[in-house]
Amino acid sequence: MTTRRHPDPEATRREFDEFVAGTADSLLRAVYLVVWDEAEAEDLLQECYLRVARRWPRVRRMENPRAYARKVLINLALDQRVRHRRRRNELGGPDARTVDGQQDPAAGAVFARVDAGTDLERALGELTPRQRAVLVLRFLDDLSELQVAELMGCSVGTVKSTTSRALERLRSLDPHPTHDLPQQDQERSLPR
Repeated sequence: MTTRRHPDPEATRREFDEFVAGTADSLLRAVYLVVWDEAEAEDLLQECYLRVARRWPRVRRMENPRAYARKVLINLALDQRVRHRRRRNELGGPDARTVDGQQDPAAGAVFARVDAGTDLERALGELTPRQRAVLVLRFLDDLSELQVAELMGCSVGTVKSTTSRALERLRSLDPHPTHDLPQQDQERSLPR
């Protein structure tokens, strides 16, 4: 009879803590850019880590645990926004998205060729959470269309159309039309 070797709980805990330390900044930045609310982003990240911790023995053996955590987080963010909007509508409150006073330097770096000031913040705040998620995953996390589709559980065509609509929406809101938005994989300029 072979005995099954159980992992050292202390070593497993340290490994998870290292995972959290190594992923927290990038995951928090990504979810913030999707939900556009700092407190909500922090809450969602905590919920994500709780879900990952529950499955850590399986997750740590995955080829890319960070990608799994990112998928959990983006799905939580998109689901959370739907529930949050529904709750606001039920209470009769406005569905206002405010981004005043909130600036993320990473977003400015990603959209370096676009004015990263208040106009860009306002424009990003006008996108739907799903559109922001696609732009964050494509241009901040530098994932391919296929990777984004797999992560979001949709088709590549949906990723392409969502990206196109989001970029078009940003263009329509950009008061500085001389700036170019990030280009698609085809390395072609997107028409204005």
